[in-house]
Amino acid sequence: MLSATPEPISPRSPRVSAARRLARRNFRGKERLFLAEGPQAVREAAAHRTGGDATLVELFATVEAAERYADIIGEVRAVGARVHLADEQVIEDISTTVTPQGLVGICRFLDTPFEKILAARPKLVAVLAHVRDPGNAGTVLRCADAAGADAVVLTDASVDLYNPKAVRASVGSLFHLPVAVGVPVEQAVAGLKDAGVRILAADGAGDDDLDDELDKRTMGGPTAWVFGNEAWGLPEETRDLADAVVRVPIHGKAESLNLATAAAVCLYASARAQRASGGCRSVTES
Repeated sequence: MLSATPEPISPRSPRVSAARRLARRNFRGKERLFLAEGPQAVREAAAHRTGGDATLVELFATVEAAERYADIIGEVRAVGARVHLADEQVIEDISTTVTPQGLVGICRFLDTPFEKILAARPKLVAVLAHVRDPGNAGTVLRCADAAGADAVVLTDASVDLYNPKAVRASVGSLFHLPVAVGVPVEQAVAGLKDAGVRILAADGAGDDDLDDELDKRTMGGPTAWVFGNEAWGLPEETRDLADAVVRVPIHGKAESLNLATAAAVCLYASARAQRASGGCRSVTES
């Protein structure tokens, strides 16, 4: 229980107005802040640090949520973030969800410079090229995290990483692995190739079959998967940059797989191959 319950923050407070504006991309970019909604995202944000500083800087919570998630409130206060109690209307005004869960955090941008990702010699990377749907972007990020990928790269033609829908769809994975943003796809591919990473473009019309790649044991080394637009896939000029264009086989009667499902299949195939006997553990191993 809260030992003392102060008055909820006023809906007319400048802090509420500033938080509300973070739903807009231009304001997020100007302030380099974004919204993280719900207990899972807030907990992950409280545990994350950006450049040595706490990523979570501010939290709005209803009294009910503050009592229900008292452990999270404690973690938030422990990292020095301000906690504002708010009524449900304020939370609804700030939140971008239909049914808010009573916790809305404000976080610092946490993207990683692409050069830093390359310097870490990644083994498995997801490159989102031309991905425009924020829900898909967040879900692919979650799949990459679950498959044990070392990083995700969003090209300059892809959706904003900090779109509230993308943040929600990542279900906290945004705080788990390095993500580079705004990288031209040509630069992303060239940099990864120079780092010894094989580039596979995922495309339903690919010449190579994922099952065949696995059977030939060609996927044990460092790999980056390039995923394209939800509706029209990868343009020819992007496919031409890859070492191979790979399709996920359709064994049943389904017309195709959606982007996130295909990404999960591809990333887990690489993760399995890399963990198999003889698969790569590090690009520095002989």
